[in-house]
Amino acid sequence: MTEIVITSLAGRPELASRLWDMEDSWPRFSQHDSVAWLLYPRLVAEFPEYVFIATDGDEVVARAFSVPFALHSAERGGQLPAQGWDRVLMWAFSDQRRGIEPDTVSALEISVAAGRQGQGLSGRMLAAMREGARAAGFTEVVAPVRPSGKPAEPQTPMSEYAYRTREDGLPYDPWLRVHIRAGAVIDSVAPLSMTVTGSLAQWREWTGLPFDEAGQVRVPGALSLVHCEPEHDYAVYVEPNVWVRHPLEPAPGA
Repeated sequence: MTEIVITSLAGRPELASRLWDMEDSWPRFSQHDSVAWLLYPRLVAEFPEYVFIATDGDEVVARAFSVPFALHSAERGGQLPAQGWDRVLMWAFSDQRRGIEPDTVSALEISVAAGRQGQGLSGRMLAAMREGARAAGFTEVVAPVRPSGKPAEPQTPMSEYAYRTREDGLPYDPWLRVHIRAGAVIDSVAPLSMTVTGSLAQWREWTGLPFDEAGQVRVPGALSLVHCEPEHDYAVYVEPNVWVRHPLEPAPGA
């Protein structure tokens, strides 16, 4: 049996074209967030040391993306944004363009190949991301978490779901539990973390659903309900995430 190897893309640049080889569990509509469409392709070229890839032999089994940004600048004051995933991605590229020194790393995505879930790979990718940030001298990793159990109850407010716990005090949600066990704390809800808009024809293509009635539509994989406006030929999905903070111990010799 081969050993799973996890490394940054900076260490294995030849794997850049392989990042998208694996089949993942992201819903199709999530690929149409306009901020991601514009900026995500640039991550590989401009932040390779913050992109991680896991291979099992020649098979790509997981990937992770993160970005450095200045959370504690005078204008941001250390406060994580309500716009979550979209905003931190824009901040990272804005800071890079303006030459602003980053002080924090934000996770953007951890994906495990279909058929490889349940093997602890997501936790290992999170650990690699944390260790990479620590080795680079950062003292905190933050993450706009997309709770894995939330699609089962899209009507539940994230402000309620995020803080639900089990009898042992750990989060009810499995993916939030992974973060908390790794040392994170829940900071806040990002109610506007990602926004996807489209015509009704686009939504029908993305989901296979009719989108022919006004109101809220339950879409598989969505964390909240999609708002449909047939009279105006559009639907809008606003995804809430949960901000968590991972404090990091200084790297040896730092």
